[in-house]
Amino acid sequence: MADNSSNQIRIKVENVSKIFGPDPKAAMAAVEGGMGKAELLESSNHVLGLHAINLDIRQGETFVIMGLSGSGKSTLIRHFNRLIEPTAGRILVDGEDVLKLGKSALREFRRKKISMVFQRFALLPHKTVLENVIYGLLIDGMAKPKARERGMEQIELVGLGGFEQHYPGQLSGGMQQRVGLARALATDAEILLMDEAFSALDPLIRHDMQMQLREIQARLHKTIVFITHDLDEALLLGNHIAILKDGMLRQVGTGAGILIAPADEYVARFVRDVNRARIVTCGALAEPKPIYDSPQAASGDSGWVIISDGHGGHGLMRAGSKHDSNTSGIEAAITIDASANVEEAFGALSRRDRPLMVMSEGRISGLLGWQTVLRALERSNEAEHKPPLSN
Repeated sequence: MADNSSNQIRIKVENVSKIFGPDPKAAMAAVEGGMGKAELLESSNHVLGLHAINLDIRQGETFVIMGLSGSGKSTLIRHFNRLIEPTAGRILVDGEDVLKLGKSALREFRRKKISMVFQRFALLPHKTVLENVIYGLLIDGMAKPKARERGMEQIELVGLGGFEQHYPGQLSGGMQQRVGLARALATDAEILLMDEAFSALDPLIRHDMQMQLREIQARLHKTIVFITHDLDEALLLGNHIAILKDGMLRQVGTGAGILIAPADEYVARFVRDVNRARIVTCGALAEPKPIYDSPQAASGDSGWVIISDGHGGHGLMRAGSKHDSNTSGIEAAITIDASANVEEAFGALSRRDRPLMVMSEGRISGLLGWQTVLRALERSNEAEHKPPLSN
């Protein structure tokens, strides 16, 4: 997914831990002493939900938190709007400590700044689509004509124009989920929390919703925190992905970055069956290279080098190759966009005589050769022979 994020941090998670049970503080001391989730449950009947989680979620990005059942992903997202209170740590939203908000300020925070889309739709069955979408606006005191106008805008945005007078029971599962999304968008909240929002849908409908979310995000640039147990969904939607296991953070990064360099054996096994050619982009693999204004200037380099023709064009040549003039030995560059995945670049890569020149927004990102591509597509032998992950 294209990265629309800026460097501004909207949500900062600082050393957040959560233990469920009658004496979480005492259990926390045991965890700090090295006790794991299974041992904690057996010895004290406490459940380790999260331990020492640190995350930065930036403005305008879709940040995916994923893991198998019991990993802590849904527990974590519920800390962001304080549906769950942490045992330790803090959550900052736009620099403000959410845990210090009083009842009135927290209610305003939930109404105006952060909105949530649930897995099971949570629609009011006796109200129409439009009434469901504007319900929160009316409770918040918005005049009904203005609420209806805003509600219709969001209904059109999610592709439900013409269904505003239907009731939830008259809609398919995918359409009901669109109503839930429209309701969340109607509040105009800057942050959108989506907890397994599409997991209850049939595969085809689920894919439609994923693509629609991408389209909506491309227009609105919300800060979205998306929870899923599905790696393909995470890779499709996420600018950044955090992988949890047993309440602990195992890796954070871009989808391509995690596929290319998994942090440990668990992550390597988690991603081993992914078709890397469809996920890893040429930009992620491009090797940065300087641009020389003449072959002579590149004499100290090695391998393929980029030569400028002085008029905005570029060519390639082997460093140190013999040449009779400034243009001899220079070959026309094969170019491809940095956003293209490796599968899309296969045709261009079939030219084995020279590498691709990777371009991003009209600028050269670097060069891409077959050896780099093959290394990126190769799965870890260690992960390859391990049994599949289970819940």
